[in-house]
Formats: sequence, structure tokens, C-alpha cells
Amino acid sequence: MPVLFVIQGFNRGSRFDLGGEDGAVSIGREAGNVIKLDDDEVSRRHAEIRRVGEAFIVGDLKSSNGTFLNDERVERAELSPGDRIRIGRSVLQFSPDGAEPPSLGAVDIVPASGDGSRIVRSMREEDSIVLAAPEEAQNRWLARARSNLQVMYRTSLAVSHTLDIDELLDRILQLVFEWVEADRGCIMLLDPGSGELRSKARRDRRGGDTGTMVISRTILDYVLDRTEGVLTSDAQDDDRFASGNSVVRTGVREAICVPMRGRYGTVGVIYVDTMVPLVESMDRRRFSDDHLKLMIAIGHQAALAVEDTTYYSAMVQSERLAAVGQTIATLSHHIKNILQGIRGGSYLVEMGLENDDTGVVRKGWEIVRRNQNKISSLVMDMLSFSKEREPDPVPSDLGALIDDIVETVAQRAEESGAEIVWRRPADLPQLLFDPEGMARAVLNVVTNALDAVAERAKGRVTITASVDSADGLARITVSDNGPGISPETLADIFTLFVSTKGARGTGLGLTVSRKILREHGGDIRATSTEGTGSIFTLEFPLQLPRPEGQAATATAESAPSEAAEAAADSTTHDPATGP
Repeated sequence: MPVLFVIQGFNRGSRFDLGGEDGAVSIGREAGNVIKLDDDEVSRRHAEIRRVGEAFIVGDLKSSNGTFLNDERVERAELSPGDRIRIGRSVLQFSPDGAEPPSLGAVDIVPASGDGSRIVRSMREEDSIVLAAPEEAQNRWLARARSNLQVMYRTSLAVSHTLDIDELLDRILQLVFEWVEADRGCIMLLDPGSGELRSKARRDRRGGDTGTMVISRTILDYVLDRTEGVLTSDAQDDDRFASGNSVVRTGVREAICVPMRGRYGTVGVIYVDTMVPLVESMDRRRFSDDHLKLMIAIGHQAALAVEDTTYYSAMVQSERLAAVGQTIATLSHHIKNILQGIRGGSYLVEMGLENDDTGVVRKGWEIVRRNQNKISSLVMDMLSFSKEREPDPVPSDLGALIDDIVETVAQRAEESGAEIVWRRPADLPQLLFDPEGMARAVLNVVTNALDAVAERAKGRVTITASVDSADGLARITVSDNGPGISPETLADIFTLFVSTKGARGTGLGLTVSRKILREHGGDIRATSTEGTGSIFTLEFPLQLPRPEGQAATATAESAPSEAAEAAADSTTHDPATGP
């Protein structure tokens, strides 16, 4: 059975069967896709894989960020075994027979207990200029130079296209194996804490061979201590390694080991070798000085990439810590204001009780009640934002859900003199969604709209709901006649802690609403005109419950057309909301 394995991204470890029948397997962010990826850089319908005869074809569906096959952007391409498809920040590997991706084999370093091997040549980085003219004929030199440039160009592309160290090192080993006739190879990085080498990538020319790879400690120590690349053979007469025999014990006949030296020091080594004795290969050496030169250059490129990625990871961690500090400071400020309100209301309650004045008690309790609602709303938003959760879709009445929200905010609207306009569609069908999450998302938007019209003489908030069978979407719009939002502010309203309400807002509500809609496979968008008002549109995939005994969910195509038409006819849309 052909399979796609997710090897990078939020869904890492997931397995998706492509099936044996002809047809398309869709990939995207929304719930209606066969392969649903929880990745905000993936389009709602991003790509598809279609079986054509015995072949599998990947095709891009006009996505925003493109579809990449083995790091090359494609519109349509045939898949081969082991191909990697990058969609957003997720990477999927194709396996035509369902075999699991090979695991990283073990790498052991044997102690330096004597070595009879000979290092043919050692070389520093500054001596490894790939294009330095040799003594050979000019045409032969040009052919080799073009080959070297091609390898370096492809290495530079691999370095510049990823910030994932594991993916980068695996790609570099693949490029090395295309150019060098090595039997085995690995890339090892120095652990920042212990200073020990740790295997990070491994490749064997014989597929599926993941046995332990034994490497001479003598060679590694020489490369790290002198920061020189070395080329070794199975000769026994090199005085520099007369005290050990670890290479002989490993059975290695030829090897290249080069340092990965970056801007600030050595970060690791690249090692390749061959196990075939020279006598069996007609005394032809597989590795030459040219291989050593190019390997040193590749090691330098890889080291720079590792340093950049490490710096990037440290920067991300620093930003996360800064965000934690900002979160604590922002929330502490809002909680302090709420507690001050509760303290003031409690003081009035105590004073009223002491004086047996029910009017003062009632006034104080109203202040306490309002601030209790504020802190409850803040805590719920914090929980919704911080917790990754899968929606629990159940057959639910969207109209009844909005009825409850309107009833919840009715007193608040009355206090500010605002009007809520909501006409429930007569034939709005039952839908499949998570009612708890959806109620939170809609309530936040409606509450924001009421805040926006609070200072208007005739404030009005209009809510509509409908189903769009053509686009396969359920849609809720919340519009207001408030002061509107400037284009500069509108671009940031879904950013955490950005609020248009100044000290009165937490900047959590809209962020939480977007998170909930995206968890459903939908999204939220906003349009606004200064002086006129704003419109928020919440959309999620249209799914209808099936009768008992059938599948739990159905796509939009199975929706009763009469119900959809009735819902559409009974709802008035503002043209600014778009389709």
C-alpha cells in the first residue's frame, strides 16, 4: 500500500495511506481534506496526489506558499520512492510499498589503541581552493572545475533552503554520495555541553544497512586537534599513526574525514569511507586529492549553516522568553485592574451591610459581578489560547448557539444603549462543529463589536448566519456601526496582546477566535471603514450529520439543497463581506 509519512512538522509521525484506487488525495489545512495538516502555512486546499496507472502524481492547487518536491518548487510531478514533499513547514516522505523510513543507525568510535593506516594527504581549509589550477591539461581541469562548481552550487542551495539541521545534514550526505564512491558516511556534531561527537546523519550505499558503523578515534582526534581534512588508505607505514590499529580493526580501506569549521570554531566532522580492499578494486583508489578538497569546502558550508541554525534557534528561544515576560506583564496589569474593581465593589457591599443600606449593597455587588465576569472571560481566553486541542464536532444548532450568545450579552447591550440585530434563519440545518469552542469564538467577536459601539448614540451590532453549499462553508458575520479601524491597526488585530480598546482590552479575544476557527479548518477575516464600522466574517467547513447507521459526517455536497437555499434566502449579507 503506498503511504505518505510526515517526517517534519506538527503532525510528525503520522501515516497516511494513499489507497489503491484511481483518484485524488487532497492535502490541506481544512478538515475536509484526506490528509489534514495542522500547519498555518498550509493553504486550506494546498495540493493533491493522484494515481495515474501505476504512477503517483503530486500537483499544487494554486496554494499561497507553493509545493516543493525535494526542495524544488513544482506544479505537477511524478513521485519516486523516498521523495520528500514540503508543504508549508511540513515534510512528507513517499513510500510506494508502505515501508517505514529507515531509522538512524548507530555509530561507535573505537578507542585509539594502535593504528597501522597511512594518511595519504592532510590539508587545511585555506589550501583547499577548488579552482586552483593544477598541472594537468587545461581541458581536463575545466571539466573537473565545472563538476566541483556544480556540487558546491547544489550544496549552497541545500544550505539556504532549510533551517532544520537534520534535514540539512541528510541532504549534504546525499550530495556527497552522488559525487564520491563511498560505501558509508556520517556527519557528527560536537555536543556543546560535553564536547563529545554525536552522530546526526548516517547514510549507507547498500539500502537498509543500519548496523553499527565503527569509526577510528585516531582519525577523528587528528582532524579535530589540527582542524585538517585527511585522506587515508589501508597502507601500514605512516609514522603518525604507528601507535594504533583502530582503522585496521574497523576493516576500512579508504576514508575521508574533514572538519566542519565555521566562523567561530569547529562544530563537527564529515566522514566517508569504503570497505572494499584495494586488491579487489584493481588497485584503483576511489578517493583522490580532488575529493578531499571538495569535502573540506562542503564541510565549511555545512558548518556555517549549522552555526546559523543554532543562532536562529537561540534567537527563537530568546523571543519566547521575551514573549513569556510580556505575557506575564500584560496579564498582571489586567488582573490588577480587575482586582481593584472587585476591591472597590466589596468595600461598597461592606459599607451597605454596616449601614443596612440595600441600595449601596446592590451597587457594590453589581461592580463585583462585572469584574467577576471580566476575570472569568480572561481566564477562559488564556486557557483557549495556551491549550492545543482537537475540536470535538457533534451535531449542533448554530442558530440556537447564537440565540444563547445574544441572550448572554443582552444586558451589556442595554446598559450601553446598543441594539443587537439578529434574525435566526428559519431553515438553518444542523451542522457538525465543536459547540463549546465555536461559542467562545463568536462571543469574543460579538463582545468586541459591542465595545466598538458603546459610545455611539445609536450603536448597532448585526449578526447573520448562513450556509454556502457552493463553497462548502458555514458562515457567521458580525458587523457594527462603530468608529471603524484604521488600515494600519487592522493588519495587526489578530496579533496577541494587540487591542483597539486601549487599557480596557487584553488583546486575547480575536487571537483566540482565530485559533478556534483554524482548529475547525476555517478562518476569520475582518474588513473596516473608518467612521462607518467593521465586519468580521467567521467561516468553517460545512459538514452535516448523517442519519443513524451511516457515516458520522458528510460533506457539503450531501446537504439538502432546499435547506441551503432557505438559509441563504433568509439571511441578509453586507456586500463588503465578500463570498
